Amino acid sequence: MAVELSKETRATAVTSIERWFTTHMDMRIGNMQAAELLDFFLKELAPSAYNQGVADAQAQMLARVNELDIDCHESEFAYWNGGRRRGT
Repeated sequence: MAVELSKETRATAVTSIERWFTTHMDMRIGNMQAAELLDFFLKELAPSAYNQGVADAQAQMLARVNELDIDCHESEFAYWNGGRRRGT
């Protein structure tokens, strides 16, 4: 599954890459160079981050499912033990 960015997010990312190069490398790169670098990152690195995010979400969901019996447990045959008897 390819990682896709919206048009607005992509434009913001390209601007951020250009700014990073200017700030940290003391080098100006053009809009097209920044866009190509972004494409490289999306193809080469983004799948690893995406897969890690899916694995983290899956672990969280499994932990919640494992706690479902604790969160939703209802005691059985509790009428006589719960003091809800009438006339006694």
